[in-house]
Amino acid sequence: MKKIYFIAISELIILFVSSCGGNSGSTSTSSSSGGQSTVSGAAVYNRSCITCHQGTGAGIPGAFPPLAKSDFLADKEKTISQVIKGYQGELVVNGVKYNNVMPPQQLNDEEIAAVLTYVNTSFGNSGAAITADEVKAVRSKLR
Repeated sequence: MKKIYFIAISELIILFVSSCGGNSGSTSTSSSSGGQSTVSGAAVYNRSCITCHQGTGAGIPGAFPPLAKSDFLADKEKTISQVIKGYQGELVVNGVKYNNVMPPQQLNDEEIAAVLTYVNTSFGNSGAAITADEVKAVRSKLR
């Protein structure tokens, strides 16, 4: 039990020290003339999500849930909300309980749409694309 607690605390320290979710650098929010996003979901993932959810999307067992083949992603609104607001407490992903903290991500609507589309279509997932308008609609409900 002490070992699991130590691992969880260590991961939290790594999380905050590495500024998981911070914007390190530019925040491209431009769109091409056709309205297509120019934000790379993979780039957002690599700067905001990879520390906890890992490059493979497998997460960190006992600490951070997987995004790979994740049943949690089925609820689009809940997923968007969690990225915007963050989450603390128990969460069940693929039948496994996790109890940790995900800080709110400091991302704009286009960045959230891009990263969630990337996650939904990577790591063995076959989910749908998410638009900035969908993110905006969820964000407006949270206010």
